[in-house]
Amino acid sequence: MSVRTFVDQHYRHFNAGELARAARSLTQFLEDGGKIFLTLAGAMSTAELGRSLAPMIRAGQIAAISCTGANLEEDLFHLVAHNSYVSIENWRDLSAEDEAELLEKKLNRVTDICIPEEEAFRKIEHHIVSCWKEADHQGLSKLPHEYFYQLMQSGVLESSFEANPEDSWLHAAANINLPIFVPGWEDSTLGNIFAARCIEGEIRPTAIKNGVEYMIQLAQWYESRTDSLAFLQIGGGIAGDFPICVVPMLHQDLNRNVPLWSWYCQITESSPSYGGYSGAPPNEKITWGKLNIETPKFVIESDATIVAPLLFGYVMDA
Repeated sequence: MSVRTFVDQHYRHFNAGELARAARSLTQFLEDGGKIFLTLAGAMSTAELGRSLAPMIRAGQIAAISCTGANLEEDLFHLVAHNSYVSIENWRDLSAEDEAELLEKKLNRVTDICIPEEEAFRKIEHHIVSCWKEADHQGLSKLPHEYFYQLMQSGVLESSFEANPEDSWLHAAANINLPIFVPGWEDSTLGNIFAARCIEGEIRPTAIKNGVEYMIQLAQWYESRTDSLAFLQIGGGIAGDFPICVVPMLHQDLNRNVPLWSWYCQITESSPSYGGYSGAPPNEKITWGKLNIETPKFVIESDATIVAPLLFGYVMDA
């Protein structure tokens, strides 16, 4: 049976029921002409979320993406180094000595999978540093994701692809120049490498535009939209916190009349009782001018690596 049929038949109550309700509501929202503004936190790219997200992008369901620097780069890392990734089946049993051995082997662990430094980081570093240096030499300044798009669109990496590009959300996004916003990009491996090259004097920091310029671009993009936007937040952190604030900024700091986010869902395992914004329930966002009383609101308290593919599969009626 299809994912949609399976969810409708078996997902009835608790977080399963919330997933089913959110999936049905989002599907109707999209059928009515709305689009999704998606935020990606956590290690979603290393979890290979692109397998279910890329079809959503190609189907035109995603209007834009806000993601961490790690999610931006890790989709590309996996694309060019898939065959060298190492799966750790007994990751809960690893000792400190086992972890040190992985470090010696230059295998960077993310739960049950290790990203290979030489085959992933260093392979991409060579190409992207060249892009940074060229832009700096020409006196150009670009947003972080624009360099990734440059690499993807140039074709220079195609011969290095080890994973199926159809399973890469970044590949799908680059093909249509999908708007991407990457707040706090410097908190990533390639962000660290860029800072290191700046410290060494090889590149000037001005080659990369900063987060304020991302917010300016986001504000301009949001004001230009004439359709309804669903805010689908996977995880918490800066990937979600940064873009959702564009609405109260436009309202309260610029006195501009724009609609609130039209639909909201967060997939999270964070609890609001600890005072963390990532676990804040949707009603709290009403007090900040991000949502209103009538906005459809859903919180699915579960593992995003399980829930998000089901949600996307439901929408695509896969």
